[in-house]
Amino acid sequence: MRFLVVLTLLFLFSFAFKQNEEELIWSDEFNAEQLDTSKWKFNLGNGCPTNCGFGNNELQTYTKDNNNVRLENGSLIIEAHASDSLKYTSAKLNSIEDWKYGRIEVRVKLPQGRGTWPAVWMMPKERNYGGWPKSGEIDIMEHVGYDQDVIHGTIHTESFNHIIGTQKGKTIKIDNVSNTFHVYSIQWTSDAITFYVDGVEYNHIKNSGNGPKEWPFDHPFYLILNIAVGGDWGGKKGVDDNIWPQKMEIDYVRVYK
Repeated sequence: MRFLVVLTLLFLFSFAFKQNEEELIWSDEFNAEQLDTSKWKFNLGNGCPTNCGFGNNELQTYTKDNNNVRLENGSLIIEAHASDSLKYTSAKLNSIEDWKYGRIEVRVKLPQGRGTWPAVWMMPKERNYGGWPKSGEIDIMEHVGYDQDVIHGTIHTESFNHIIGTQKGKTIKIDNVSNTFHVYSIQWTSDAITFYVDGVEYNHIKNSGNGPKEWPFDHPFYLILNIAVGGDWGGKKGVDDNIWPQKMEIDYVRVYK
């Protein structure tokens, strides 16, 4: 009788554990010869004429040229170059899929040097609460080259954003972000967004319960990968003319339910 009870308990524990296991629902391992355009689309240009410099006075023009974006040795390469005609060129990719809640993780090796501004971030396809920042922004990872090895994880909302100096963000110091791959991730639920590097939590932002001005994160967001050059933040201490080209290497992107 005791043996049957133990077996039953083990079965129930195993079932509960499997129910709670994270399910991989979308990924790109970048092992193909060409970028999978059923998963990614290019964001091109410099934001002009309506939003030149993407609202941040950035200097790059985004292209889909092979020198700016390509697959190489099992990684996605986004590479920024100095350009005689366009100042700087780079690449910006948006995921075609979007997700509401889950764990999003990206394994990345970052560029370096004053003026680089790489990011892994999320924006909503639908502006359910209005234009930026009312419908939200999730910055899974941002890095500015003049502050080497400092990683930022931040959210932006109507009440909390950098324009009014109230954004909710924290940093973590990680050695060798430009020479070594690290995993940048968030765990996003209806109650909170938690930020990690290599599984180490460094920022936990709770849903205040005060509505979309503080928490618009109740609808799907898509993923963005890019290197910006200069701008209000990335170029705060100028742009080093001697560092180009600089690249961001993405080993994989994985989304878990």
